[in-house]
Amino acid sequence: MTPSSLPFVRLMPKADVRAIRHGFPWVYSNEVVLDRRTKNLAPGSIVMLQDAERRDLAIATINPNSKITCRVLDRDSGIQIDRNWLMERIRTALAHRERLYDRPFYRLIHAEADGFPGVIVDRFGDVAVFQPNAAWADAMAGDIAQSLVEIVGVSTVVLNGSGRARGLEGLPDRTEVLIGTAPQAPVPVRMNGATYMADVMGGQKTGLFFDQRPNHAFAAALSREARVLDVFSHVGGFGLACLAGGASSALCVDGSEQALALARQGAAASGIDDKLATRQGDAFDVLAALADEGEQFDVVICDPPAFAPSKKALDAGLRAYERVARLAAPLVRDGGYLGLCSCSHAADLSKFRNASARGIGKAGRRGQIIYTGFAGPDHPQLPQLAESGYLKAVFFRL
Repeated sequence: MTPSSLPFVRLMPKADVRAIRHGFPWVYSNEVVLDRRTKNLAPGSIVMLQDAERRDLAIATINPNSKITCRVLDRDSGIQIDRNWLMERIRTALAHRERLYDRPFYRLIHAEADGFPGVIVDRFGDVAVFQPNAAWADAMAGDIAQSLVEIVGVSTVVLNGSGRARGLEGLPDRTEVLIGTAPQAPVPVRMNGATYMADVMGGQKTGLFFDQRPNHAFAAALSREARVLDVFSHVGGFGLACLAGGASSALCVDGSEQALALARQGAAASGIDDKLATRQGDAFDVLAALADEGEQFDVVICDPPAFAPSKKALDAGLRAYERVARLAAPLVRDGGYLGLCSCSHAADLSKFRNASARGIGKAGRRGQIIYTGFAGPDHPQLPQLAESGYLKAVFFRL
């Protein structure tokens, strides 16, 4: 559909037009005229976004059923959203990653920050795992998959359609292979000297968290000859990196036995399985049990799921982060290190850091902040969108 034939969506007079012009990519439901015509547009439709004076602002996509009603695709109102547009965006994203990494394992597309609203693509060699978390991407999934094959050169594209973001868009859960053949075994990924096993078909999210790569490296540098505790470890993220960095031992704790089995497979593939132990259970319960057992470690890292996925959940989430710090701090030997992480965009760095410090203080410990880390450069941040800078890692010396 050419730009001139697109249905239009008009902003309310009170809407912040300047924010859109300056790069903010979202328009909320209370900022657009939701008349009968607009409400009848199919979720994922491409539209012309106009200001209240009927001036074209951008090409956008609409989902009348979502709080984020419009997502800006391109501020060039003369552009056509087609296969060529998709391929050019992918080509631009790929050029950045190929400059950063000598192996094809990384976050290839990071949603709005890469000009793909609501789209996540992680690359695992010849396999791309694609998360369409917005209605437009779900509708164009076939074109996006084919563009990934043509531009990136992957042979398999897996659609992993699950999670909270899709629910907010009114999209059903679905996982399917769009192109190629489903991997029959976890994909080995080499990072920071360790081998990780990514279950791209049945694992959490896309199967592996690439975002923590630089923070894994920092923890590994602290861990020479250290006893390490990795809580909420998933497939061994921090634990395996620390062992590869010279740790004497690592205990990985997670609620999922499937994830811990992948951690053990990764340790075996890395040649360090004799130094890895795992413990399945609720992280809070295990932290308390380890304290009762009198255990202490040189390095403790806690990387929990998003306790504050929205502003509504912020207060409860901050209390949970404080509790993690309070339970973990007694397990760190004097002069050791405690790394605490948050992937909650609603809890900004200051709030998260303060909650962590309160927990450390309530445990009777005193901490120095020695490192603050974020997601790696394959997870770029859009300056106008705070949500794109979701990951924080703060390391304390106690």
